[in-house]
Amino acid sequence: MSTEEKKPESVVPPSPANDVRQPRRQHDEKEEKDEKDREKSEKDEKFTRDPLSAIIWAIIFISAGVILLAGSMGWVDWERIGSAWQPILIVAGFLFLAEAAVRLIVPAFRRPILGTLIFAFFLLAVGLGGAFNWSVTWPLFLILIGVAIILGGLFKGRL
Repeated sequence: MSTEEKKPESVVPPSPANDVRQPRRQHDEKEEKDEKDREKSEKDEKFTRDPLSAIIWAIIFISAGVILLAGSMGWVDWERIGSAWQPILIVAGFLFLAEAAVRLIVPAFRRPILGTLIFAFFLLAVGLGGAFNWSVTWPLFLILIGVAIILGGLFKGRL
């Protein structure tokens, strides 16, 4: 045999047993799964460590207690004005609007707010429904919901 002539090398078809890439694939899949688990735990931590919702709900309960106490102590005559629930719902609606504003402004508290806006508008509509005519309050509520949905589409990811 001359130096130019070589014996043909035997070609072995790839199989999982002799494939060098197989451990690499398993390693990549494991890293990908670990990354997904880390992202999920970070997301869970973000939502569980958010004190803003707890603060808003605490203020709502305190406000409701003060409003009901004012009626029971005789400081306010709710029967003459209407119901004690109207100011409670109005205060709660404004507090949820404030929460949505804080979530838009402060990056540390950023979270989707469309549901919060709709709930706030609903509370305001029900609370103001006794003070104003329902034929005015509910159409305004629907208009505000539509505006919130449009803004949610325009500012995708922020609302």
